[in-house]
Amino acid sequence: MSGEGAPTLTIDGSELRVVIVAASWHERIMNGLIDGATRALREAGVGTVDLVRIPGSFELPLAALHAAASADAVVALGTVIRGGTPHFEYVCQAATQGLTDVTLRTGVPVGFGLLTCDTEEQALDRAGLPGSVEDKGAEAAKAAVATAVTLRGLQDRAASGANRGGIRGTTEQNATGFRAAPPA
Repeated sequence: MSGEGAPTLTIDGSELRVVIVAASWHERIMNGLIDGATRALREAGVGTVDLVRIPGSFELPLAALHAAASADAVVALGTVIRGGTPHFEYVCQAATQGLTDVTLRTGVPVGFGLLTCDTEEQALDRAGLPGSVEDKGAEAAKAAVATAVTLRGLQDRAASGANRGGIRGTTEQNATGFRAAPPA
């Protein structure tokens, strides 16, 4: 969600419970990611935020799966920095696929805040620390909350029977709710 074209979201997360699951490797970087995520959740008005620390990024999917059982959204934060062995690829692929699986199996959004960087400098640039170019912790938190709010709107809409029996009009769902799409 960074860079040119990144969305500007107005989010009301006051009715949400969000769990941050955060790896422990690369403490300085992780502290920046956690601070950014926590700040973004506070700005979105999220009612309940819990932080769960785990050993490493490989453990993110399992922790996210358990967190999803009692949360409206999960923010997964970790840092993997390339070394001289294939370990980087294994951990990154397993964590990424695992987090995707958690989202699809549970229906609970998981904000993807896993930094997969070639160097520590790249990770520091994305950690939301003073002097950082990006704040991936905040971006992951905003994505998780915006998706949770959108899903609630879709569930409410389905429960009310909106658009049953075919498409009757065009609407656009966003983090602030449904609104009519502009005429074609």
